[in-house]
Amino acid sequence: MRDPWVVVAIVGVATIASKAAGPVLVGRRELPPRLQACVELLAPVMLTALIVTQTFGGDEEIQVDARVAGVGAALIAIVLRAPVIAAMAVAALVTALLRLAV
Repeated sequence: MRDPWVVVAIVGVATIASKAAGPVLVGRRELPPRLQACVELLAPVMLTALIVTQTFGGDEEIQVDARVAGVGAALIAIVLRAPVIAAMAVAALVTALLRLAV
């Protein structure tokens, strides 16, 4: 029971250190424009990677199941300018209904 908490603590410290590294190393200096553009794209890219791996990930293979339909429904809701919370609710509802049907 002790080992998982050690891992949680190490990951927590590593997360704090990585988040603090930018301000500590760069300080008040401006980043070059090309580097600033890359930094601004990090969050959307990481979010996209998380969504894709959680939607299509399986046991070392690509899986297409109810999660894909849920993400598709959320995408449609966002395109129709629904609030993000509503899109998440639509995704959850579509996924749950498809899992219930199967």
